[in-house]
Amino acid sequence: MTSCIVTANGHSLVAKLPCTLEEFLVAQGLLPRSVVVEHNGEAVAPSEFSQRQLQAGDRLEIVKIVAGG
Repeated sequence: MTSCIVTANGHSLVAKLPCTLEEFLVAQGLLPRSVVVEHNGEAVAPSEFSQRQLQAGDRLEIVKIVAGG
């Protein structure tokens, strides 16, 4: 494994690669089913989280889903 920088919501974070988007989310304390993710400008379906591989320098936008009423 190699440590590298991934930018998430404008913040530089260390990620241990290789890792999937799902593994990265869990490492950040996020439940994959509770977020919407854009990876390098492309929306990612939750069903793809476990297959999408992160690379050094990737940019993520992560939005938490909040239920309300």
